[in-house]
Amino acid sequence: MTLNPPAPLAAIDIDLVLRLGVATVLGLLLGLDRELRGHAAGLRTHGLICLAAAALTISVLGLYTSMPMENADPLRLFEAAGAFVGIVGAGLIVFSKGEVHNITTAVHLFLTSVIGVACGAAQWPLVATAAPIGLVVLSLLSLLEHKLARHGIAEDGDAPEV
Repeated sequence: MTLNPPAPLAAIDIDLVLRLGVATVLGLLLGLDRELRGHAAGLRTHGLICLAAAALTISVLGLYTSMPMENADPLRLFEAAGAFVGIVGAGLIVFSKGEVHNITTAVHLFLTSVIGVACGAAQWPLVATAAPIGLVVLSLLSLLEHKLARHGIAEDGDAPEV
């Protein structure tokens, strides 16, 4: 059995810490809104998913570049991250009393994993664009929805039935 060469502890450098650190901080920020609103997946869940996705990406890219592999496809990490988050998200989604709950949280976890993958791959322009947009969509649009609901406009844009 051929194993990859071990990475020495001296390989812990600012780039590695930056990739994992930024992913964790952004995951925590993305989870803050969910935590403040009392939703099922909050700070810890978002932070850990973003960190795990970044670590998975770093590991896959590191293995891919350090080992001669035929037929290796590092893009399969997206399948693994997507499948995992899909399982977690499916567990969050609840149908109760004719309403579906936690879809936004499940999708937000998927966004968090994508941002983690981008951090792990050091795709900083994507990270710098996707994370703020995700925060705006989740936080500011939620305020707008509540404001519209107070004025009698349903979330789907229709006026309430009288």
